[in-house]
Parts: sequence; C-alpha cells; structure tokens
Amino acid sequence: MALSRTSHIVTAYGEELDQLADDLARMGGLVETQLEKAISAVVRRDASVKPDIKAREVQVNALQVDVERRVLRLFALRQPLATDLRMTISALKVATDLERVGDLAKNIAYRAGDLADYAPVALTQQVERLGAIVIKQLREVLDALSSADVEPAVRVWHSDDEVDERYNTLVREMLMSMTEDSGLVGPGVHILFVAKNLERIGDHATNIAEAVHFMVTASPLVEDAQS
Repeated sequence: MALSRTSHIVTAYGEELDQLADDLARMGGLVETQLEKAISAVVRRDASVKPDIKAREVQVNALQVDVERRVLRLFALRQPLATDLRMTISALKVATDLERVGDLAKNIAYRAGDLADYAPVALTQQVERLGAIVIKQLREVLDALSSADVEPAVRVWHSDDEVDERYNTLVREMLMSMTEDSGLVGPGVHILFVAKNLERIGDHATNIAEAVHFMVTASPLVEDAQS
C-alpha cells in the first residue's frame, strides 16, 4: 500500500507503516460497505440493516483509535521526516475523514427506518443516483490511497462539483414538491437529511483526495488543480 511503499533500513519502522496502511485499508472497506448498505436501505425503506451498520461503526471507531495510537508512536519513536512524515500525517487525516463517513452512513441508514412509515417518494431515485456518485468517489479515492496514484485523486476532487450540483437540484425539487403537497413534508424532511449527508460524504472524499495528493507530491491539490 502507498504508506509502506518505501523500504526502510529499520525493519520495525517499515512494519509499523505496514500496520498503519492495513488499518486504513480495513477502515476504507468497512465504511464503503456501510455506505452501500445505507443507500440501499433508504431506497428500499428498510430499517433491518441498522444493526449491521452499527456493528461496523464500532469497528471503524476502534480502527481510528488504532491509527491515532500508531501515528503517535511513530512520532515518538521514529521522528519521521520528508516522505514518511507526509505519509504519517496523511494517514491521520484520512482516518478522521473515514470515521466521519461511517457516522454519516449510519445516519443515512437510520433515516431508512423513518421513511418506512411513509409511502414511497419519487425523488428517492435521485437520492439513489446521488449515492452512486458518492460511492464511486469514495471507492476511487481509496484506490488512489492504496496505489499512491495522484490522477484518480484529482478526478475525485473535481467530481465534487457534480455532487454539489445534483444535491442542489434534489433539494430544490424536494422543497417544491413539499410546497405543492403537504403530505410529502414528513418523508421529504428525511430525504433532505439523507441528501445532505451524502453531500457531506462527498466533501470527505475530496478531503481524502487532498491528503493523497499531499502525501505523494508534497503540494496542495488546490494549487495543482488550478495551475
């Protein structure tokens, strides 16, 4: 994985970076599954997935704690410099963003139970499409992290505009529908919360893209993207 691509004279140092990379890979896999299950639950208005997502959240939180401990250990014992320093700092940032994605996915899943009390809403299809884009963002940026590849990270960073556009369109249409039909106010509120959580997950994906870019190039993604 990217965090451990550099060989080290001190074997223990390389092993610690490998363990850090493994923790991030496990976190990424867990939150990606959480998000996929949560979106599917909203579309089906199915609350049965909540225990599974909650259990995965516990694992994600534990892994974040492990990452923080490993990073502190690396700073205390190894005093990383240059590339290793960027890897270590980026790992801490990525873990924080992944933990937040897990929290947001849990919130989305819980809304599925609320939506089960109402008749199906047509705009749920737009939520599904927005979710598909965000899942793709997350998957690509995790692949970029694993391979230390800047190009997919930059693509994810640029795709945030599409997420924002689709989110804004969905909000406008949902609010209009709620104005025209008061019966849609109840489910509409839950759909708006789901859409907002998806938009925020997209933001976290772009944060991870920025961390990957910094880790590999030592420069901010914003400057590179605008140059």
